[in-house]
Amino acid sequence: MATRRRTAKAVPVQEVDRRPSMVDDAYAAMKRAIQDSSFAPGYQASEQEIADRLGMSRTPVHEAVIRLQEEGLVRVLSRKGVLICALAPADMREIYDVIVAIEGRAAELLAALPAADRDAVAGDLAAHTDTMDAAWHAGDLPAWGQADALFHRTLVERAGNGRMTRIIQTINDQSHRARMLTLKLRRELGASVAEHRALIDAIHRGDPAAAHDRLHDHRLRARDELLPLLESFGLKHL
Repeated sequence: MATRRRTAKAVPVQEVDRRPSMVDDAYAAMKRAIQDSSFAPGYQASEQEIADRLGMSRTPVHEAVIRLQEEGLVRVLSRKGVLICALAPADMREIYDVIVAIEGRAAELLAALPAADRDAVAGDLAAHTDTMDAAWHAGDLPAWGQADALFHRTLVERAGNGRMTRIIQTINDQSHRARMLTLKLRRELGASVAEHRALIDAIHRGDPAAAHDRLHDHRLRARDELLPLLESFGLKHL
């Protein structure tokens, strides 16, 4: 007696293609909302409420929440929904320790590149810095923050160490949140532009020690300005 084979029901190609895209879209939308403080530190809501605010369905938002929790940006509370993690000074101090170590090494690596490669990197970094400068003079703080984030991302990515790039990504997401949260209270945005240009000059000249020192001084000054502002928000946990 012949047995009947049961065939699995085929999933339409369009549906297979759509699922990851919807999750990626929800992830990107949530991350943007967290980074620009539309979902401010301490904000708490159900997945359905978040989905409604984003104009999305709950399923991709649920998957996005899982990814964001792994990155330390949200916390899922049993029966209480999703909590946007706060930015605490103690946590930010640890984050800056990591940033200084990785970006300092990246600056050294860039300054040790052949002259043609140094010129190319210096040109890209200068373009981001010029955008920062223009945004600062125009009073466009979000644009300043985005250009600043691109400068620091380029700095690490162009150093050519994939592990450093992967490690710094989550750290940068968290430090960018702190920058955007406190941007209107900061008084030294012009100093960042000048410090970036000093770092670019050291990279262009091929001076690894100077590049490291310029990066170190820049990040520590920014940290020492940022932490008191976070203290003023009274946030205790990342």
